[in-house]
Amino acid sequence: MNDETRMWLGYAEENLQSAELLLKNHLWNPCLQNAQQAVEKFLKALLIECAIPLKRTHSINELARMLAERGIESGLTEDQCDLLDSIYLPSKYPLGSALPRFVPDEEVSRQCAQIAERVAERVRHLLSDVGQTLTDATRD
Repeated sequence: MNDETRMWLGYAEENLQSAELLLKNHLWNPCLQNAQQAVEKFLKALLIECAIPLKRTHSINELARMLAERGIESGLTEDQCDLLDSIYLPSKYPLGSALPRFVPDEEVSRQCAQIAERVAERVRHLLSDVGQTLTDATRD
């Protein structure tokens, strides 16, 4: 695994741990923000390790699509991508009138934290497979 991938993974792990702590402490908005950021960074780590050029985006849909185009499944459904994309701005900024129905709560926070944990597990598994493939290739 290259150094840049490790750096992205470290930040992703911190966001994931933060989301879990915030969820336990009923801090919904920052939980959502950290869950979204964890998923984004895990996907970007995978892109980097697979030598897929990064695009400046916060869209989970776009990152998952970039991976899928190379035959790498993120494990995210389209609905999960849409959910994470829909919480990005409202969890960062009090837009109020722009999104009057968005009120972070325990249910959506728990759902997003669980999605982030599943993505983390998937990316860790894929990165271990990539590492094993690279190790096997150097032996041949």
